[in-house]
Amino acid sequence: MKRAPIGDIIDVDDVAVHVRQDGAGKPLVLLHGYCGSVHWFDGLTRRLAEDHHVIRVDLLGHGCTGGSLGLDAVSQARMVAAVLSSLGLTEVAVAGHSFGADVALALAGISPLIGEIIVIGQAPDYSYATFPPGSSVLLPMAGAVLRRIAYWRWVHFALRFRRGAFDDPVRDLIDHAATSPAMARVVLADRALLLAARPLDAQMAALGLSCLVILGRRDRFYDCDKTSARYSAVGARVEVVEGAGHSPFLDQPDEVARLFREFLASCKG
Repeated sequence: MKRAPIGDIIDVDDVAVHVRQDGAGKPLVLLHGYCGSVHWFDGLTRRLAEDHHVIRVDLLGHGCTGGSLGLDAVSQARMVAAVLSSLGLTEVAVAGHSFGADVALALAGISPLIGEIIVIGQAPDYSYATFPPGSSVLLPMAGAVLRRIAYWRWVHFALRFRRGAFDDPVRDLIDHAATSPAMARVVLADRALLLAARPLDAQMAALGLSCLVILGRRDRFYDCDKTSARYSAVGARVEVVEGAGHSPFLDQPDEVARLFREFLASCKG
């Protein structure tokens, strides 16, 4: 079954990029993480679109966007910069979740349009990450299985009463299935080396822009207190959402939307 886009398809260097726009006001770009899509921000977008022009982009190798090359954060950022240019946007704020945080900071480094940065659920590097044993092997294998079964009708039927934060109860499975297999190495191997050499907090300090970091107290991948301390040390505003995990905007979208609005309002001056 072919993925159905909910936005526009924009050509960037002969790659079809899926872009969704909602609302009006100051432009705000939302970038999902590994194995995500624009749909991860459905709930947050509904809460922000009254005050902001929300732009969501399926990263290369994800969702309804094509591509299996140039999947690293800098290459992804160049693609997003081209999208912003094609839309004629100015004075843009960017928010990135997990791997999307790497892309957001890389984007701020190459685009003069970015004025504010929001990092969600991402530590500066992997130095204290707690990924499940065998992730580098198991995740690609799981992706191969999901690419075969994610669209089967019985899967949707079996999971119709599944509790979750998505409008579609199998959204995370579908997005995992749609992700390019090449992304596993980018995130699980190459990224570890890149962040060790240039952590996100160091990138943030070098940019000198207004930055908000939103963390979930119950993040299963990164220690919240260690992450908070490191970003605070470089001058970022850090907010911890109690009871939330790695994706606070899914667990507590109202609280995360409030934090977005307060931060962006404080940056107007």
